[in-house]
Amino acid sequence: MSPQEVNGTVPEKSTTFRTQADEQADYEQTLRNLRTGVYEDWPNEAAFDGLTEERGPIKIAVKGSIPTWAAGSLFRTGPGIYKIDTDAGATFEMSHWFDGLAHTHRFDIMPNEEGAVDVFYSSRHQAEEMMEVIKKQGTWPYYSFGQKADPCLGLLSKAMAAFKGLRESPEERWHNNINVVVNVNPPGLDAAAGNIAGKRKPAVTENDPKILGHKPELPKSIWISTDNCTMKQIDPKTLEPIGWATQDVLHPDLKGPMSCAHAQRDPETGDYFNYNLELGPKPVYRVFRVDASTGKTEILATIREPTVSPAYMHSMFLSPSFVILCIPTSHFGLNGTQIPWERNLLDAIRPYDPNRKTQWVVVDRKHGEGVVGRFETEGRFFFHTVNAFEEKAGPDSADINLYCDVIDFGSHEFIHSLYLDVVLDRDSAAKKFYADEQRARNSLAHLTRYHFTVNPDLPSNKLPTTNDPNNHEVFRIPAPHAGELPTINPIYATRKHRYVYSLPFRGRSTLTDAIVKTDTETREVLFWDNPKGHTPGEAIFIPRPGGKEEDDGVLLSLILDGEKAKSYLLCLDAKTMTEMGRAEVDFAIALGFHGAHVPSGRTVTRVEGQE
Repeated sequence: MSPQEVNGTVPEKSTTFRTQADEQADYEQTLRNLRTGVYEDWPNEAAFDGLTEERGPIKIAVKGSIPTWAAGSLFRTGPGIYKIDTDAGATFEMSHWFDGLAHTHRFDIMPNEEGAVDVFYSSRHQAEEMMEVIKKQGTWPYYSFGQKADPCLGLLSKAMAAFKGLRESPEERWHNNINVVVNVNPPGLDAAAGNIAGKRKPAVTENDPKILGHKPELPKSIWISTDNCTMKQIDPKTLEPIGWATQDVLHPDLKGPMSCAHAQRDPETGDYFNYNLELGPKPVYRVFRVDASTGKTEILATIREPTVSPAYMHSMFLSPSFVILCIPTSHFGLNGTQIPWERNLLDAIRPYDPNRKTQWVVVDRKHGEGVVGRFETEGRFFFHTVNAFEEKAGPDSADINLYCDVIDFGSHEFIHSLYLDVVLDRDSAAKKFYADEQRARNSLAHLTRYHFTVNPDLPSNKLPTTNDPNNHEVFRIPAPHAGELPTINPIYATRKHRYVYSLPFRGRSTLTDAIVKTDTETREVLFWDNPKGHTPGEAIFIPRPGGKEEDDGVLLSLILDGEKAKSYLLCLDAKTMTEMGRAEVDFAIALGFHGAHVPSGRTVTRVEGQE
């Protein structure tokens, strides 16, 4: 008997195939959908209200087939609490999607005796201290991404906050709302454990009966990161917050408050790369590496130049030879000192200026050469990089052809579409937002590939000019043929890739409304055509063991069924974009950000023969 016969069947799903010839028509159709309000009958409310934690683990029903080689634990994190009943009898509400209080989830996929899999689910709130303070005070006393500061906060209080800057006491660090990226076994933090101020034992131990009865293979440590220098540690078994650390425990020079939520890992060595941004009159970017074998941290480059602006930068690139900072047009006002004045990142970003350029800084990561490339491209905004790879310019040339794929937008105005009033179209806020034609266009994602010629042997004062014709945009694939939260087969990280999987925005919803596979060679795309009201989360690619083709694997995506106010873990065939199976829960799970799949008893390796 097949797993499908054991576990039931999945509904038939169709896919939609489109080509480069359809790009402009599909882009314009998306704009028409926004103008005419097609999104009005796409329900997302269940993802933002009445959400609860399930400390579990609970067994959930599987329909169809999830392959046994996809066994492991899928960790996901993101915002999960948006409303708090206060002691005064009122209800406090978060205003921006990104500021929902942190909620982490785990799906354990475990082979069973029938040759199929069982799936277990558990989750845990991550900002309980913050929740209690808001409950008592009835207001938001913290820094945020987009949450407006308390209007009762007077000029003197704002001035004192600006004087204090972004410094927090050790006790305040526990309150941090860290809810963006799951980092599995990041190097350096265990070696620095003796210097970490925030550490506590989990309230639930391994002797708990639920834990004893459910034993997936879990990683040694899980740390959650966001767009600042603080990371929060959670217990892999119970998901309980058990520690925090700031980047200065890795190296004393990493003393700035800002950083990149998406650090990069060398797929071969496991080395960890990120930057630390120190704000003030003379802002400084410090690009660093943590050696996975020793836990030691090295500063690869210190960038302190008037022409390199401090900016909100959510992710960065890693290639075999370089760390690449792509600094978008989201520059902080007053060299970042406007953040403590506004008390949120979004209001501290300078208004969009079409004359401002995107700045690229290429840092050598192999030979200690520091900055080896500086470039400028058209001013744009981005959240997520896709991948970077290199090709030799020629057998006798020292030049390296560097390619960087990114999901970018015309401006950072897109971030304002993620206020909950717009997402939920309260008082026609979505209609008002998208009524501005240019703002609507700037809010649609593109998959863009850039090419730069880098010569690591050139001295820094002779780096190529921005007018060099060898540095250019290779292609720009518009929405909805590409979208946000991109992923690739992880085996191809830092290598030349062909396929990108992402969540497009077709105007059918105020958020992402499909999953698309984009072929960067042919510019053909294949959509998983989800039913109306089924909002997808980031797709995680799991390669088939021994697979020879780049798209040989499955995608796991957490889907909200807004009509039924329930969620399910979807398993798609990454080659055909058809549904293989799903694991369903009887309640809604928040629309989170990012996740990580920890394989059970195996390690992902390179494809044989891949260089």
